[in-house]
Amino acid sequence: MRWSNVLCGILIGITDLIPGVSGGTVAFVLGIYDELLAAIGGILTRQWRKHVGFLLPLGVGIVAALLAFSRLIAYLLEHHFIPTRMFFLGLILGVLPMLFRRSDARRAFQAPHWTLLFVSATALAATRLLNPDPAVAPITELTAVRAAGLFLAGAGAAVAMLMPGISGSFVLLVLGAYPTAIHALATINLPLIAVIGSGVVAGLIGGSKVIRLTLHRYPAHTYAAIIGLIVGSLFVVFPGFGTAGQMLAGLVTFAAGVAIAFFFSRHEA
Repeated sequence: MRWSNVLCGILIGITDLIPGVSGGTVAFVLGIYDELLAAIGGILTRQWRKHVGFLLPLGVGIVAALLAFSRLIAYLLEHHFIPTRMFFLGLILGVLPMLFRRSDARRAFQAPHWTLLFVSATALAATRLLNPDPAVAPITELTAVRAAGLFLAGAGAAVAMLMPGISGSFVLLVLGAYPTAIHALATINLPLIAVIGSGVVAGLIGGSKVIRLTLHRYPAHTYAAIIGLIVGSLFVVFPGFGTAGQMLAGLVTFAAGVAIAFFFSRHEA
């Protein structure tokens, strides 16, 4: 067991509580993204014990963060929205130099790659214009059609969580499944949890295989898309300017986020 992954899981879990912030980006910052994809994709292989040893401590940390920090993050977002968002903005921005180095963008990227980067960045940035309604009434009773929709929503959110720059919780909001997922967890509605959870598991396993395959066969294109998604997420996470005091505090937390990302990126490199 790699129990050091508990800390990584805690950090990823904290980011999963922030709408618009991607756990995949934090996995890149921590230098475990490739291992994470390999472990999820290999959980059904003969080497499953090895992958469980990687994933179990990570999962423990994620669950612990969701339980322990949900109220703190909610408090920070309510009372210190701009500094909190600016911290994550710095964290996201700070990972970009490492990705450019890893992808060897100066040498490998040509016009199609830069075009793909621009398109993916623009597409994700445009999601800021979306305004999903978090007050949609949650589903409490399942039908075949509802179950299929919730399964697909869970799968889509799981794939989003694996993709740097995309927030799984935001995907659930866009698809109208976020209130149902939260309500199901709060009320321990096992049938709903089972349906959404099955979709999440399917999305994680299938998505990890697809992303690993594209990284292997089309590394430059895949890195261009990933970098574009992360650049686009900067526009989604940016909280606005606020008052002078808020922005001053935000600049401090932004610098802290960049410094943390640089530290982990240097260690990963």
